[in-house]
Order: sequence, then C-alpha cells, then structure tokens
Amino acid sequence: MNSMTDPRQFAELESERRLGKAARWLVLLVLGAAILAIFIGRTWLARTVNLPRLFELFDLITVIGSAAVLVVGYRILTRTDWIISLGIGLFIGLHLPFATLFSPYPFFDLVRDIRFEALIRGSFTAMACLSGIVIMRWGGPVRLRMAQGGWRQALIGFGFGAAVGIPLAILNVFANAWTQGRSFAWQHGLAAAMDALQPGVVEEVLYRFAFLGLLWLALRGTWPHRQAIWLAGLLSLLVHTFGHFSDEFIHAPMTALIMGTVLALLWGVPLTVLALRRDLESATGFHWMQDFARFWAGL
Repeated sequence: MNSMTDPRQFAELESERRLGKAARWLVLLVLGAAILAIFIGRTWLARTVNLPRLFELFDLITVIGSAAVLVVGYRILTRTDWIISLGIGLFIGLHLPFATLFSPYPFFDLVRDIRFEALIRGSFTAMACLSGIVIMRWGGPVRLRMAQGGWRQALIGFGFGAAVGIPLAILNVFANAWTQGRSFAWQHGLAAAMDALQPGVVEEVLYRFAFLGLLWLALRGTWPHRQAIWLAGLLSLLVHTFGHFSDEFIHAPMTALIMGTVLALLWGVPLTVLALRRDLESATGFHWMQDFARFWAGL
C-alpha cells in the first residue's frame, strides 16, 4: 500500500513546490512590472503632459498603502507609537516654513504655499511612520528603536549612521561641486544641520520604513523570510534612487540610468544595509550627514 501511495504523495509535493516557486516569481514579476510601468509611463507621458514627479507618485502610493495598513492594524499601535509618529510629522511640518537651505518641489506642481506644503509633508511622514510601526510589529524587517523604547539606542544609531556617512558625505560634496560647476559657499552650520533633517527623516520614513515594509508584506507570503527582506530592500532602494531623476529620464535617459546606478551603489546600498541590519535611526543619520554636508557647503 505504501509503495502505491508514496509516489503519489511525492508527485503532489513536487507539484506544490513548483506551484509555490511559480507563485513566488509571479509576485516579484508583478511588483517589478508595476514599478517599471510607473517609471516608463510617467516618462513617456511627461514629454507632452505636465505630470507629477516620480518621487511624488511613489510618495502618494506609499501613503495610500500606509493608510490601508492602518485600517487593518491600527489597534496594535500604542500611545507611544502615536506620540512618536505624530511628533515626527509635527516637527517636519512646523520646521519647513523656517527652512532656509532646503526647499521642496511644489507638491504635484499645484501646492505653492509653503504652509500647505508643510501640512502635506508632515501628514505624509506621520502616516508612513505609523504604518511602518504596524508592519514592524507584524514582524517587519526595519526597526524603529524609539518605538521599542530604546531612546538611547536610537540616538546611538543616529550617531553611528552619521559617522559612517562622513566619507561619502565628503565625496558627495565634491561631486556636487564638480558636476554643478560651483564653488563652496559656506552656510550657517546650525541651519544646515536642522534643514538636513527634512530630507533625511522624511525620505527614510517613507521609503526605508513604510515603502520597504509594504513591499515586504507583498513578498513574504511566497518568498522565504530572508529573501523577502532583501528583495524588498532592493526594490525600495531602486525606487528611491531613480525616483530623483524625473527630468533626466525625459531628456537624457542614459545619463539618468548611469547616475542612478552609481548613486544606488554608493549611497543606496549603505542606507538599505543600515536600515535592515541595524535600525531606521542609523539610516536616517547616514542620510542626514549627506545633506548636512551639502547644505553646509552651499550646494
């Protein structure tokens, strides 16, 4: 009897394994195709129609996904989680009108009043932070030490990331000066330090915390745990890096691909590794150092 059933059971297991493998690659293919469709579609249409920039589209997608996560998982959030997330969003919103070295693009080329821009930017950051915490509590790959009660570890992480980022920050400053054909014009150090928190905090919360977490949620059901984490990290890295080249993809696509690849390798990989291996605070510190050096040098 066993000799009759064992081959059948083996065939069923093999069939399930193949189906699982096919489903795994199908999920990754769908995610990759959707991301490529946004990049290619936006670039093609933007030649004739005024469209939002790539990073604005992905910001919006991240916030919509974050809202969906919160609808399902808001009960898991603690009072401290709400205080941290709303506090970060409030800081971003209140600080923006007083920033002197950082100025965001008008949102969707429609919002030109800095007060409304601050409201949108702060709200997006708070929403993404809340959803990132929910995903973290679901077993997500990126930790926010502050939400785990580790305020000391959070500060250490930020400082560690900033210190690790110093060599590349110096490289970034000289590369910007060379590519832009500009000389250093030293700015107030405190203003540079404060304004660098805008891109450092907002982009890391949106892309390394929320967006990466959303990708992980999509991948974890079919991919092994470790592979799902690093694939999510890779996809979020590519989206965040190449999303900075909206105009270049239209006028000089090869330049955008080359520059994006260099930036992804030199700056995107360290940010992703810091976020996944340590915590979000470490990635934020690294990112902050890049912009602090650039703002301080007047670039």
